[in-house]
Amino acid sequence: MMREALDTWMQAHQAEIEADYYELLRFQTIGADPDHTGDCVACAEWIQVFLTKLGFVAELIQPDKALPPLVFAERASTQSEQTVLVYGHYDVQPVDPLDLWETPPFEPTERNGRIYARGAQDDKGQWFSVLQGLRASIEHGDVLPSIKIILEGQEESGSGVLAEAAYDLRKRLAADVLLVADTGKDASGRPAIVAGLRGVIHFTVTLRGPKYDLHSGQHGGVAPNPAQGMAALVASLHTATGAIAVEGFCDGIEDPTEAEFALATEAGFDENAYVREIGVLPVGGERGVPAIVRNAFRPTVEINGIHGGYGGPGSKTVIPTHAIAKISCRLVPGQSPAHVWECLKVHFEQHCPRGLTLELTDLTGCEPGFRLPIDSPVMRIAHDLLNTFDSRGAVLTWEGASIPIVARLRDITGAAPLLVGFGMQEDRIHCPNESYSKEQFADGIRWGGQIFTALA
Repeated sequence: MMREALDTWMQAHQAEIEADYYELLRFQTIGADPDHTGDCVACAEWIQVFLTKLGFVAELIQPDKALPPLVFAERASTQSEQTVLVYGHYDVQPVDPLDLWETPPFEPTERNGRIYARGAQDDKGQWFSVLQGLRASIEHGDVLPSIKIILEGQEESGSGVLAEAAYDLRKRLAADVLLVADTGKDASGRPAIVAGLRGVIHFTVTLRGPKYDLHSGQHGGVAPNPAQGMAALVASLHTATGAIAVEGFCDGIEDPTEAEFALATEAGFDENAYVREIGVLPVGGERGVPAIVRNAFRPTVEINGIHGGYGGPGSKTVIPTHAIAKISCRLVPGQSPAHVWECLKVHFEQHCPRGLTLELTDLTGCEPGFRLPIDSPVMRIAHDLLNTFDSRGAVLTWEGASIPIVARLRDITGAAPLLVGFGMQEDRIHCPNESYSKEQFADGIRWGGQIFTALA
């Protein structure tokens, strides 16, 4: 379907598309929160109906009724021998801090050409716009491959249900291409094909001390302090130059090839644009290593949050009973998540402050990073198509983020991953006031309206 015809179709169906998009966004699908499992089920049922209307045979797969279901759908083709598997997730991040939202997070609101809501971009807006483009192709009568769709409700919390079910579903999920719309453009706004993602593990560290909060005057200098101990423990994870200090953590790292490094450098890293958007200099990580390398080709250990003791107004002079740190690690090709976890456990045990008890819990993610062949036929097809989206042409990028289940789906299905999305930094995913511009959404429709026919 040509771009002009797609744009005409979008204009004719604009009100209907927007109404469906808004309805999808209103489901409070916080998949990590058991209180919202019912919202996830309702959303999955809505998606099932939507896909059935497009001619798919759609079903819900829910091995554990306490957890969000999978949506699996299939539409066979008699005109093509190719099969495309579409992956996305309908779950969203929690909305806290709620008081920083300018409008209710689950009531879509348009301001200055952007739709504000949790999930507006990540990931409801991305996959839903692609499926709207697919709908346009179906209605236009285009030759399409066989298409399978798997949408999950736990991507933001480790993809547990899909990870466990994927092997049993391997024959049903088998495909030639794995199409993922959960990534972004490059910093300048050029369309991008993501040629690699980092892997991830995340976990909780707890230090326990006294049986109850203690008076810091009566017990200061005598009782071990879990909050102070946690500060020392997390500080031990890095050297003074920002390098990861965990012994064995970086074993096996595969450096980028010369071609990969050249393409990543061509896409560039605009430090001035980063400062304007983020508000800080890009100085995190290891000193002396270029930002583009630190962001895409090196692993990280990041402290996501530290909690312990009193944090309210005024003062409360206590030695807290315990302290907690939430930690995530991004992994690169060559690193084994299992080996990394063992190295971390040894490090924490060796550096646990005297007098405190260490607990390591809530391990999730545990998926490796990967990089894709940059000269494959699928890459060339996507690159040629995306070149028509911007006069500057498309770029290949290597993202620092993770979609943990993609590597597993690639291995189980045999499909070649193709990661193209239209997110931008200003979308502020995972943050209050997440949004997605109407033009980005339209690009998703244009992509979906052309890529399936190109892969047929």
